[in-house]
Amino acid sequence: MTVARGNSMTVAAGNTVVCLDQKRLQPVEARPLCVWLLLAAALAAQLGCRSTGPRFDARNPAALVLTNVTEAAATNQIQPDWLKPSTNLFVLGPGDVFEIEIIGDVTTHAMAKVGPDGKIYYNLLPGLDVWGLTLAEAKATLEKELAKYFAQPQVTLTLRAVESKRIWLLGRFNAPGIYPIATPMTLLEAVSLAGGAGASPGVGGTTVELADLRHGFVLRQGQLLPVDFYRLIQEGDMTQNIYLQPDDFVHLPSSLSQEIYVLGGVRGPRSVPYRDRMSLTFAMASVGGPAPDAYLSHVAIVRGSLSEPQIAVVDYRAILAGKATDVLLEPRDIVYVPLTPYRYLTKYLDQILRSFVHIVAANEGSTAVSRRGGTVGLSLGVGPP
Repeated sequence: MTVARGNSMTVAAGNTVVCLDQKRLQPVEARPLCVWLLLAAALAAQLGCRSTGPRFDARNPAALVLTNVTEAAATNQIQPDWLKPSTNLFVLGPGDVFEIEIIGDVTTHAMAKVGPDGKIYYNLLPGLDVWGLTLAEAKATLEKELAKYFAQPQVTLTLRAVESKRIWLLGRFNAPGIYPIATPMTLLEAVSLAGGAGASPGVGGTTVELADLRHGFVLRQGQLLPVDFYRLIQEGDMTQNIYLQPDDFVHLPSSLSQEIYVLGGVRGPRSVPYRDRMSLTFAMASVGGPAPDAYLSHVAIVRGSLSEPQIAVVDYRAILAGKATDVLLEPRDIVYVPLTPYRYLTKYLDQILRSFVHIVAANEGSTAVSRRGGTVGLSLGVGPP
């Protein structure tokens, strides 16, 4: 619904209420909170709307309403295809290692590794391109080429190590690392492969550290997948048990983590250790303050689980000018400073979450690579037909 008043109009869409200047089509300076609440209530009554989610105060004593952005979840659901194993067969790529032997001739036994150019070198054969071939196709290709030197050769081909197809299982797993994936694997199977969600034994058998399931995430080709680890692991909800794909990044943070992430238009975007009664102003100062071109009127605070996030938009410029009270932060809050005004709350939230998971993935991934030693082996044999 749109309500026009003078040179401005108020647009309501879902749980988003934005006031636009009709001449410039830009957000107008924020009205007093009570005016917005009354307007939202009036629009809801006219449209027969229901509240989109819980609200709570992030400012004390001045009230700042954080609204659960439920329409984001409505457009970002688990896709049915994600719950089905891929029909694509494993194909070879650079780094993969396998055993080759011509049946009946043990002297032909050798290990071969797919080179960066996608080729293998075996016996009398020149470089044989196997990049993108299945094991069965590679076996047939080898037998065809070896037939130039051997009478009706039959080859056994056994995959021993996978380097071209990997998944990243990092954070608070009992055995975090980079694992090969050669066959369809569900998220629960991957968690089990990494030793389960982490828990360190404390004194007397108590647990001192657990994985924070509400802030775990799966990143695929740069996109945050709407997987709820709490529902999957704690409640046994198999609708969250997706099949992983090569290069998927899975992260479970520690439940003891006490950090604030300050991202976007700031001088040094990074995580900041949380301290008691930490304010927005203190967090901003900890990263060097806002960038010169930052848009301070729409600073966002994202709170809660990644599957059901809550967001508040704060006028930080008013705080700096002494026209508004500061905001107290909580552990795991994400503070995001935009460079331009936002127009749609759900798109703004999506942008913030993507920035957050990319930062975490980059930091955790680089650490994992620097610590990694050797490859994780497995056996997947292909014998004579």
